Amino acid sequence: MTTIYKGETTISSSATWKFIIPSLIGALLFLVPVKYDGQVTIGVGILASYLQTAFGEWLPAFILLLLGFSAVATITATALKPAFVQNSPFMRSIFITGPFGLIVRIFGFAVGIMAYFEIGPEAISSRNTGGVVLYDLAPVLLTWFLFAGILLPLLVEFGLMEFVGALVNKIMRPVFTLPGRSSIDCMASWMGAAPVGVLVTMKQYDEGYYTKREAAVIATTFSIASVAFSLVVANVVGIGHLFLPFYIAVSLACVVAAIIMPRIPPLSRKPDTYYEPVGKQIDDNIPEGVSLVKWGFKEARRKASEAGSAKQLAKTGAETVLDIWLGLIPLVMALGTLALVIAEYTPIFKIISYPLIPVLTLMGLPEAAEAAPTILVGFADMFLPAVLGSGIESELTKFVLAGVSLTQLIYMSEIGILILRSNIPVNFLELVLIFVLRTIITLPVIVIFAHLFVF
Repeated sequence: MTTIYKGETTISSSATWKFIIPSLIGALLFLVPVKYDGQVTIGVGILASYLQTAFGEWLPAFILLLLGFSAVATITATALKPAFVQNSPFMRSIFITGPFGLIVRIFGFAVGIMAYFEIGPEAISSRNTGGVVLYDLAPVLLTWFLFAGILLPLLVEFGLMEFVGALVNKIMRPVFTLPGRSSIDCMASWMGAAPVGVLVTMKQYDEGYYTKREAAVIATTFSIASVAFSLVVANVVGIGHLFLPFYIAVSLACVVAAIIMPRIPPLSRKPDTYYEPVGKQIDDNIPEGVSLVKWGFKEARRKASEAGSAKQLAKTGAETVLDIWLGLIPLVMALGTLALVIAEYTPIFKIISYPLIPVLTLMGLPEAAEAAPTILVGFADMFLPAVLGSGIESELTKFVLAGVSLTQLIYMSEIGILILRSNIPVNFLELVLIFVLRTIITLPVIVIFAHLFVF
């Protein structure tokens, strides 16, 4: 620890302002809730919404161009291996993929063409499958990650996570088995959007601030559905008038899951080792006799003094955006559409939901047979249970279906794919298991609240 104290002498007085000003702007953009256009969101969300409103009708066409460029560039880079790609670590990481990545990008482009021009098999080109991804999901990802990727350094590079982490570390460690800085991830997704929280986690893991276990826990447990999205879901299923008890139930259920999930497999079995290319870059032990505020401020100033130049941070942000646009969106287009096709056109979710019917009946939920498949279809997309559940008449059952869909967190059209594409060590089968465990844990909590508040 003495090296850190000694290091303080090398920190210039300007480090204080370098910590305070960018961190304050980052907090205002990512963490402070703002009411905009009748919805609760964050500053980054306002910027994304403005872009969607201003260019909404052009975004699907632009996304189709991105899908085409990603597919053609990947084919060219894989087949010809041009020197300018081979000599650039960034371009090589985006365009040199394995056979699976190549197939996914080609298929994603094909799906985009079918959905945009409404040609080909209806199961893929339908507005309820490929159309949902192209017109509803992809534009949100495109705009949110444009601003989140560029502005994220304000949140993570200038000491805010170090300062907040020191203050809440003694709470986060014993309760959630996580470092204090993870509270920023939770707040970013809670106030804004879950993918933003996952993006923060990915960056922190890649830079050596989270262990494999911590990153896996945070990405699958702390990416809480935002207030704005929760309100949309509540209104779609017809329980908007119950939003306050509804969101309290969702929040409490997520806290219960966040306490339990890190302590059971598969998350508890993840090693507490850091991402090998960078190693451990953090020490969250606080010396005896030093106040939390003083230590947090010291660490924040140190981090701020190490931050790169504006040009370096802008370059890093732009690379993050391009990586998501050219790598993640084709994956979402391909696999997200397949997940929706399975949910819409096959009886798979209905068949595997049969064991749930007696459970829901025992819990006193009307229309249990109709509700059971709706609970599991959330694995394909978080919004699907709200759409399918809107046809159920029982307000009690609607409350439960909507609440559980928001607490399951793992849905393959967005969060699941984002995690799988990252360096966070969680595989597909583990995501399935985590989804099931979260459902088992949070379902009773939501049911109890439903019986208390729905009459």
